[in-house]
Amino acid sequence: MKLFKPFNLDSFLGEAYILGASKVTATDSDYIHIIETNDGITWAPNPQPYSCVVASPKKESKLKGLKSFIAYQLTPSLNNIQVSRRYKHFDWLHERLVEKFCIIPIPPLPDKQISGRYEEQFIERRRLQLQSFVSRVSNHPILSRSDVWLHFLTCTDAKRWKSGKRKAEKDEVIGAAIFSVVQVPEKALDPLQLDSQTEAFGRFVQSFDTAVRTMQSNFAEQVKRQQGPYKRDYQRIGQSFRTLSTAMELLETAPLTRALAHTADTYDQIALLCEDQPRLDFEPMGDLLHDYRGLLASFPDIITVHKGALQKRRELERSATEGKTESNVVIRAQQRTDVVSYTLLAEMSYFHQERVRDYNAAAKIFLQEQIAYYQKIVDHLQSTLSQYKDV
Repeated sequence: MKLFKPFNLDSFLGEAYILGASKVTATDSDYIHIIETNDGITWAPNPQPYSCVVASPKKESKLKGLKSFIAYQLTPSLNNIQVSRRYKHFDWLHERLVEKFCIIPIPPLPDKQISGRYEEQFIERRRLQLQSFVSRVSNHPILSRSDVWLHFLTCTDAKRWKSGKRKAEKDEVIGAAIFSVVQVPEKALDPLQLDSQTEAFGRFVQSFDTAVRTMQSNFAEQVKRQQGPYKRDYQRIGQSFRTLSTAMELLETAPLTRALAHTADTYDQIALLCEDQPRLDFEPMGDLLHDYRGLLASFPDIITVHKGALQKRRELERSATEGKTESNVVIRAQQRTDVVSYTLLAEMSYFHQERVRDYNAAAKIFLQEQIAYYQKIVDHLQSTLSQYKDV
């Protein structure tokens, strides 16, 4: 799982930003805006929202067939022009996003896998996981507008792709420097209230992370059981009815043996349903839990960054009361600390909004698929029961 790499406020860049000594070269597209609405502090929305579809994975090769890989076709609604990307391209992109946006949890990529990576079922599962990653980035009001992401999403020319990669890898607005391009409301924030809010959020993240890990483990175990012992149990039940039917054929009438044989076939069908079902309910929920494990893993470091900013602010305020630091230096440091605070509050707000939407939708789909699964079993059993009416 790709994890978050924070910057350290005690490092040169972080402290330089709080003290106002850092200078970066930024373009208009680098600037990030935070606004205050009736719903609180949020990222300014993307004025041109869009979506992107990941589809048609294809097995391709190079070096005259010596090296094979899977290429995924991405079509953004921005221009409806398809681009082809390999997993290694996603991996490169993820590293750039993590490096650039220390203030935002970057969604994790699906885990790398060597064995079975060309199997149809694995390819489709990975496509769905990459679709989740792409959708999360496309929906985020800040990530969706970043130059490196738009380059990844829209570049179709090989030369421009390489030059764009070099440009992204030389980007100066990364790590702590990102705060220099954040535009926030003029309203000063209350440090004590911030402490309370972030402490509560930190406790929530810890509790939520524990719940997500437990659920992910339980669901993964359920998948193994349904595709292993549960499937075999249904097959054994079916075999038991089949053996009984065969034994009775010597003396029993045909209607009963046919009904018993039909029952055996029914349990074989239920075994197949049991094996296939996780693809529709437990695995999609597991993929969501994977996403949230990655997102939640980032927040403790983001909160630590914020605490470091507040600590530096307090140090300067104490220094000013002792006459060691000029008041105008403290005022500017307070304003820059507020920038760090605003970014945390904006991302907290966005995270909560997405969390409610994601888990509401996922729980509904999970329950609908569970109902459909058990209804199929009931239908099979009722059909089988009808075979005994004429016995």
